[in-house]
Amino acid sequence: MNTSFEIAKRYLFGKKSTNAINLITGISVLGMSIGTAALILILSVFNGFESLLSGLLNDFNPDLKVSPIDGKYFETSDEDLKKLKEIDGVQTISKTVEEIAFYEYDNVQEVGVIKGVDELFSTVTRIDSTIRKGSFVLKEDNISYGVLGMGLANKLGVNFSDAITPIKVYMPLRKKKGPLAKDFKYKMIYPSGAFSVQSDNDFSHLICSYEFASKLLETKNKVSALEFKIDPSKEKEIIDSVLGIMGEGFETKNRYQQDEAFLKIMNIEKWVSYLIACLTLFIIAFNLIGALWMIVLEKREDISILRALGYTSKGIRNLFVIEGVLICGLGLFMGIVLALILYVLQKYFGLISIPEGFIIDAYPIEIKWKDFLVVSITVLLLGFFASMLPARRAAQVTPFVRQEI
Repeated sequence: MNTSFEIAKRYLFGKKSTNAINLITGISVLGMSIGTAALILILSVFNGFESLLSGLLNDFNPDLKVSPIDGKYFETSDEDLKKLKEIDGVQTISKTVEEIAFYEYDNVQEVGVIKGVDELFSTVTRIDSTIRKGSFVLKEDNISYGVLGMGLANKLGVNFSDAITPIKVYMPLRKKKGPLAKDFKYKMIYPSGAFSVQSDNDFSHLICSYEFASKLLETKNKVSALEFKIDPSKEKEIIDSVLGIMGEGFETKNRYQQDEAFLKIMNIEKWVSYLIACLTLFIIAFNLIGALWMIVLEKREDISILRALGYTSKGIRNLFVIEGVLICGLGLFMGIVLALILYVLQKYFGLISIPEGFIIDAYPIEIKWKDFLVVSITVLLLGFFASMLPARRAAQVTPFVRQEI
């Protein structure tokens, strides 16, 4: 194997009799370099977006959320809340209630979700850090205020400098009071700010006080969920204790599980994009096949000599497979260097910017070292399979004897 490696290395870096072979080999290495860099950067950009959006969702989502498996609401007694607060690792518990609502602002109408939260919600989450306009105020001087998702605020055309125009929140009546009674009732709330977490919540949610939502929904002391701020290191023990107190019929979700579908879709998009880039790299690999084929044609005399020295067909085949893997390995190394250079330029200098209106100025990027392993295996396997056809052809070269005249 050492001999085969040395011969393959000599074939790669040694001078060829035909300049076209050097050119095609160089193109193969360059193509593999660009393809490798593209694979690494695609994964890195998706990693960057995943980290960015996960961070924003973490600011909106609690550490732990407990909700009923069946139905929308449930009642919690003061005794149960006291027991839950006494669990080791539980820091704060917030009561929330949610329902689909119909909004109207200055004759513009939209459907969304109203979420009533108590005064501990801003402690359980980091909602304050997601505010993009105005401030997180839900009640002041007996006036009810609401904080909207940025997308919902844009759809309604909310003017945050207008302190007069309210948002009307409509809710179907649960019990009709008479044949002439209206099907809906509404309450008015004033916009105080807008948040953005770059998810569907931006286009649907309006956060208000628990009292406002409870009166509108006529749920009294019922809640949709209990949201916890906990010690992450004790998550499993806390979940077991919470379910033990709450009993059957409840489910718990951590930060990841609350947006599991969203993160899974992003992960699917990441690997689909990776596979598309791999297809492009596969096309580039045809240059490698052409380069190896020409090397085989040039080295027919060498192959005959190697056979005379005892090389078997398998040995000849392995020699050119190593040659192909070396070409891919060189392209892999150069591609990693190129990707790291572009990563630094994007990370610290914002090489590719994002148009105005986003919460960031440049595309986020984050390198995970396991991605290098995935890309390396992909490129080397591609080189291995691309080398098989020329290597088989090399193994079929019949030895010949040069006759001197």
